[in-house]
Amino acid sequence: MQAREDLIERTVESLMGAKKCIIHLYNSTSPAQRRVVFGKSKDEIKAIAVQGAKWVKERLPRLKGTEVMLQYSPESFSMTEVEFAKEISEAVMDVWQPTSQRKMILNLPDTVEVAMPNVYADQIEWIGRNIKNRDSLIISLHTHNDRCTGVADTELGLLAGADRVEGTLFGNGERTGNLDV
Repeated sequence: MQAREDLIERTVESLMGAKKCIIHLYNSTSPAQRRVVFGKSKDEIKAIAVQGAKWVKERLPRLKGTEVMLQYSPESFSMTEVEFAKEISEAVMDVWQPTSQRKMILNLPDTVEVAMPNVYADQIEWIGRNIKNRDSLIISLHTHNDRCTGVADTELGLLAGADRVEGTLFGNGERTGNLDV
């Protein structure tokens, strides 16, 4: 869900009584989205992510008895400066405090497949080598297939150090532009 309090509240309400779940928080991070959509600076966009992470964390006690894994995504990762994607992801990590025993998922999308497979893999590798507390993360790929290289993005992303793959089953899911697994 987007880093909006109303959506976070409804998501937590919908999960009450679940045995196991992943709570996925995201917000837009690319320069174009910062400038055109939100009219906000990097610090203001980071503040949205941090506040969203805090709202999620505040509500976790209501999910007592539910095994919860937390997931964050800088939504437009492949269009975002890798240094800023790292900075905003680490700010969320500071709130959620993942550990090597209780990891969080860091979802890194190749949004609308704007990056060529080798570029996306380089971005994944850079994050994996430079992000703090890498052992407390599960780096997850969320590739798209708009340019028909979603499989190549995924394969190279895994070779670059990712741990997990997300996609759709037979094209059914978030949208048919996502990688079909």
